[in-house]
Amino acid sequence: MGDVPANAAPFRLIDGVEFGERVVVQAFTNLYGCRIDDDTRIGTFVEIQRGAVVGARCKISSHSFVCDGVAIEDEVFIGHGVTFVNDRSPRATTPDGALQAADDWQLLRTVVERRASLGSGVTVLGGVRIGAGALVGAGAVVTRDVAPGEIVVGNPARVRAAVNGVTA
Repeated sequence: MGDVPANAAPFRLIDGVEFGERVVVQAFTNLYGCRIDDDTRIGTFVEIQRGAVVGARCKISSHSFVCDGVAIEDEVFIGHGVTFVNDRSPRATTPDGALQAADDWQLLRTVVERRASLGSGVTVLGGVRIGAGALVGAGAVVTRDVAPGEIVVGNPARVRAAVNGVTA
């Protein structure tokens, strides 16, 4: 594993990150407590939170947010401005008005399987699995699992075809 990104871009917050070899991280990124595997490229204005895992040979495009509980497998493409969500009922405070702590909410884990592609502006709600080789169209809101090889579009994301050209 590498201990720093392969490039020397300025203005990055990098804290407690486990880097693979030849990882490139552009400027204006926040990476903390996550793992990023070999040959992955992280664009500008990306945040990857503690507990997230990004596989090898991935591309995470600019302005994307990868939160705790997200596992991105190898060779995945994440378009510009993709947002992952890990809480079904987000609140700032508990019913009695105290700021929420870690025990006050349930982490919903998300998996993006190998070679899947998420277009620009996609939002992925917590607790879903996006199957291997699936394609999520730009601007889609993923609210449930996407099967391997499916193409989904819209809000909520719905199946339009399989990647091999077979209509669903």
